[in-house]
Amino acid sequence: MTSSLTNNQENIAVLGAGSWGTALSLALARNSHNVTLWAHSASHVDDIKRSQSNERYLPGFDFPNNLTVTHELDELVKSNSTFLIVTPSHAFRETIIKLKSLGIDNNATIIWATKGFDKGSDSSGPILLSDVITQELGESVNQAIVSGPSFSKEVAANLPTAMTCAANNTETANFVAQLFHAERMRIYINEDLIGVQVGGAIKNVMAIAAGISDGLGFGANSRSAIITRGLSEIARLGVAFGASITTFQGLAGMGDLILTCTDDQSRNRRFGLGLGSGKEVDQILNDIGQEVEGYTTSRELMRLAEFKNVEMPISEQVYNVIYNNIAPSEAVNLLLSRGLINE
Repeated sequence: MTSSLTNNQENIAVLGAGSWGTALSLALARNSHNVTLWAHSASHVDDIKRSQSNERYLPGFDFPNNLTVTHELDELVKSNSTFLIVTPSHAFRETIIKLKSLGIDNNATIIWATKGFDKGSDSSGPILLSDVITQELGESVNQAIVSGPSFSKEVAANLPTAMTCAANNTETANFVAQLFHAERMRIYINEDLIGVQVGGAIKNVMAIAAGISDGLGFGANSRSAIITRGLSEIARLGVAFGASITTFQGLAGMGDLILTCTDDQSRNRRFGLGLGSGKEVDQILNDIGQEVEGYTTSRELMRLAEFKNVEMPISEQVYNVIYNNIAPSEAVNLLLSRGLINE
């Protein structure tokens, strides 16, 4: 067992008992923090308590004594000031509103590992999750995101992992980095809160594109092109948001993109593989059995591209396959038939 590189023991509430929330809870518990994992379903909590593991979403990893589970969110708000949110992006605002209604402390630290956008409004278009926190809790609340190339099973198994952390102030960034930093988990601090969010969200859509390509049998050349041009799309939208282009050369950009597009542990890639092999959307989602963030993000991404006036051809064709019933092979043809441009 590895130990934390800091001596400070914290009480941390993790909201979201899927595979990723569970894996991060295990990582924090290994660092000797007292962790309480919150699950939306009371029956899920009962199952975890009986087995002392999350057999539904991350089987085979026993919970240590300093990792407990609950369904009572109000008790968590009373006893914790550090919250890690790992709910799906479409439930993120609802979760923040619940915390607010339960009287979360103004000095609390809100961390999230959710990758996606909030749907926003008709006038604003989709917005970043950091903006949701600011809208609901105010500008003074400490907020940070942890992101980067990391699969749940490998983090739970304590395999070497590198991630990045971005926050709205330096003190919070250092605090959050120290929570996770361990002998086998290296945390890099990034000052670009916008870019880290954009990279983490859009890479899921690109992973669907890579899966579609592989599902059609197009091979390594096509996959490499999708990753490379996909990174350009991510960077274009990120810069339009005000992000630094260098962020997309690091863990939250290129690193996460390569991981998600090339390994079948990725639910988004598996979703794309299903589309490319001719399966129906509902069937694929049912087979995967967990959140596929890119499915929702692709819809919000098209709205964002329109609001920001950014061309995103790969993202557009993923959206067309999912929501406009365009055949995957036709979507590829539409991409290839685009006019010549400079790289």
